[in-house]
Amino acid sequence: MIGTGILKGMAVTARNFVGSYFDKERLITIQYPEERNPLPENYRNFPFLIYDGDDPHAGLRCVACKICEKECPPQCIYIVKSDDKKPDYMGKPQFYPKVFDIDISVCMSCQICVEVCPFEAIKMDKEFELSKRERFDALLSRKEELSKSNDYYHKIHPLEAAAVDKNLADAAAVAEAKKKAAAEAAAKAAAAKAAATKPPPVGDAASVPGKPTPSSQQ
Repeated sequence: MIGTGILKGMAVTARNFVGSYFDKERLITIQYPEERNPLPENYRNFPFLIYDGDDPHAGLRCVACKICEKECPPQCIYIVKSDDKKPDYMGKPQFYPKVFDIDISVCMSCQICVEVCPFEAIKMDKEFELSKRERFDALLSRKEELSKSNDYYHKIHPLEAAAVDKNLADAAAVAEAKKKAAAEAAAKAAAAKAAATKPPPVGDAASVPGKPTPSSQQ
């Protein structure tokens, strides 16, 4: 019958329209900004930097390797490496970014910077209310503004953050095991070398060349 599809579509529309007065799940619109839809786990907007602990400087994971700056398609990341070093999350001295800027007016949220970072230092944020009155300098996010805690990362991406923490903990455990094994091997080598170069005890007749032993004198 001609028009059957139209009638079925109108029936679905009417059912949802009437049902919206009785079932809140059928409501399409929300009263923003008082009400907000929960964002999905994989939602992404603009990048941010992660730091561990309470100090944004001491705990910053970024080591200013500049891989993200080189791989960024729109070239919106600008990094200046520090002259000194600070310990990273594993206690190894590392450089850190003296300057880390992202121009969000150019960033296209491609997440390539996240994919290429070997230190799990940069991730995608869910914050989208970033409108500014100015066009240029106000849209340049600097290191102090980009730095956010690992707790914040767990809040917006709980599953991903848990997996990242596990990977970092496993890497730290492997590095610690290698360090311990190397220290034990060095200690054994030093002990073996000391035993090989140790002089014979004084007064040992058997070790003195040409001196007869008591058994030979009898």
